[in-house]
Amino acid sequence: MRSGKILVFNGANEKMKLIERELPPIGSEEILVKNLYTTICGSDLHTFCGLRHEKTPSVLGHEIVGEVIEIGTEHSNHDYIGNLLQKGDRVTWSIFSSDPLSMEAQRGMPQKSSGLFKYGHAQVTDNDAFHGGLADYCILKRNTAIIKVPSNIPLSVAATINCSVATVAGALRLAGDLKSKRVLITGLGLLGIVCVAMCKDAGAAKIFTADINAERLNQSLDFGADETYMFQQGNLEGDSALLNKYSNNIDVVFDMSGAAEAMEAGLVALGVGGIAIWIGAVFHSRNLKINAEQIVRKLITIKGLHNYNYEDLVYAVDFMERNYLHFPFEKIIGKEFSLAQGQKAFEYAVDHKPLRVGIRLNN
Repeated sequence: MRSGKILVFNGANEKMKLIERELPPIGSEEILVKNLYTTICGSDLHTFCGLRHEKTPSVLGHEIVGEVIEIGTEHSNHDYIGNLLQKGDRVTWSIFSSDPLSMEAQRGMPQKSSGLFKYGHAQVTDNDAFHGGLADYCILKRNTAIIKVPSNIPLSVAATINCSVATVAGALRLAGDLKSKRVLITGLGLLGIVCVAMCKDAGAAKIFTADINAERLNQSLDFGADETYMFQQGNLEGDSALLNKYSNNIDVVFDMSGAAEAMEAGLVALGVGGIAIWIGAVFHSRNLKINAEQIVRKLITIKGLHNYNYEDLVYAVDFMERNYLHFPFEKIIGKEFSLAQGQKAFEYAVDHKPLRVGIRLNN
């Protein structure tokens, strides 16, 4: 029997433990992947710090790129878009598997399907342990969308495709055609930075960014932003300078911060027919103060997105294949660690707050 290492998370304030586990035989429609690189996502950090609760023990990490090791006997041997899959292929995959016949999947929302399984969020059991990025291997379950990734894309960049990049692809889908549009992006974590690059690639006329972090604002310029605005931390509400600058002047606003004040300011910045796309509000915060009359009179549309659908993942792979050299995506990794250094990697991410920390596996 083959075996592999997994880094087990047992709860906030407990040290993660590196253990060896036997690899079970894969199912007839499953694929065994050797994990090559994992990046630590914000939701991983929320779980690590106790802000998000999952069943434990678990194996964290869902931003993963890997190499096909074994294909189940009844698998189609093709990826989601029809490419032939073979051993040795580099792949990414949806962060979930779900029932394609479910009502949600039929409506284009497979990420909200009943019976959803999410990689990097599941409990470790005696028979099912290899389902996260902080492990040597991952077993891809039936109804997971798998897509081949060109081997020339750096591993650290390819790992982000199936979460951050695909989620932003979903945001652009909701926004519609961005050609010649004026865009405001609030919140410049990795989602916001990727959004800047995607909006630039999509032909936006002007891209404005707003955040409380000067370093990230400057970084957004390297990814295509035209102008930046510094929010005053602790005094975002009714930020008059921002509102005077952009009021009624923006076509689409993307909020990646989840800050109520930023979402409120974004609504005020929208012109007639404007669209607000909210992605960052994945944790509890105060209710928003919204002027309903202005929403009505200005014909404003508000849309929310959590995760993404399969076509968004396809778009994300295509975007990165075309653009990984056009924007400095390799600079998003603040520091790189090995799997054995996983605990230190999370501690570094919490203390230093880079866009991403990388875990290089199978050296």
